[in-house]
Order: sequence, then structure tokens, then C-alpha cells
Amino acid sequence: MTYRLAIFDLDGTLADSFPWFLRIVNSVADKHRFRRIEPDEVEALRGKGSRELVRHLQVPMWRMPLIARDVRRMKSAGLDDIRLFEGVDDMLRRVAGRGVVCALVSSDSEDNVRRSLGPSARSISHFACGASLFGKAKKFVKVMRMAGISPAQTIAIGDEVRDAEAASKAGIAFGAVSWGYASTDALRGTRPALVFSRMEEIAERLG
Repeated sequence: MTYRLAIFDLDGTLADSFPWFLRIVNSVADKHRFRRIEPDEVEALRGKGSRELVRHLQVPMWRMPLIARDVRRMKSAGLDDIRLFEGVDDMLRRVAGRGVVCALVSSDSEDNVRRSLGPSARSISHFACGASLFGKAKKFVKVMRMAGISPAQTIAIGDEVRDAEAASKAGIAFGAVSWGYASTDALRGTRPALVFSRMEEIAERLG
């Protein structure tokens, strides 16, 4: 399948933010009164879907916007501790160089996203940021509209089950990366169109 539009996720897909997330999550849990994550349960939690994880941690849904606001603020202050995965800049340039339009959808703010990407942002044609936890599907549709490219020619590339669910809801293919937040087994359970085990594979298999 040849895709004309690739919509990337940021955290866990392009940016290695999982270690940072593990450092801050329990302070967020204490403030917003949901369950802390213990070190010995991290691997098991990577196998859960997003809704299952929210239930497990007993996160009050009405507090989600407040939690997102706090996490964005903390991330803005800690961006120097979060690096892009090796090979991201080269991969994005190669994908764009093959005529595939690159876009980025994130729950983070556009300012944080652009700061995280640095010079790599030049390869991204469209940004749709500030998505709610389960609101990425609408952002995918918005990006397709901006790019003028049909769902049949679009793929979303991410590292979480909710990315796969959003892609399905938007009627587009999903490409799963094996190095992010969710386990590969959990992502394979969503029946992705493609599974990437190395960053350079993305450029090799798109276009």
C-alpha cells in the first residue's frame, strides 16, 4: 500500500518521553488522587489499553482536563530531559522526500511539540495539537482535511492502543512502533497495517 499522508504521534513514537513520564506520574497521581504506579507493575501496565489503564489507576474522568494541563506544564519545564529517538530527523526527511506529507497529532501543546522536534519540525507540514486523551480521531480528520488527502491514503503512526483506536475511528490505517509506551503484543492486538521495529523501517516501508 502506498500512503500519501503519514500522521505521527510524538511521545513514545518520535520522542523518548516514557522515562520522564515514569518520573513525574506519581506526583501527578498524588495531586489528582488516583493510584500510584509501582515499579514492579510498569511492564504489566504497558500491556493494557488506554481505557483499561484509566480504570486500573482509578483516574476520575472529570479531572482529565486538569491532569492534561498539569502534565503539559510539567513537560514544558522538563523538555531538556526528553530527547528524540535516534534517527528521527533522517527518517522524517526521507519520508517527506518521497512525497509523503508528514503531519503530527499530539495531546501536548504545539509549542511543546515544536520545541521537542527542534529542526526536525521542518519536515512536518501540518500540526494538530491539544487532543484530549480519546480525541485524536477528530484531529486525524482535521489533518486529512488540511492536507486534502483521503483516509484510504493515510496512515497514523503511534505507540499506544488509543492511537490505533483513533485511527480506526477515523477510517485510516495504523502503523505501530515497538519502542514506545505500549507493549508490542498489545499493539499487535489492534491488528495494525504495519509494525515497525526500527526507526529507519518507517522510511523504508512508506511511499
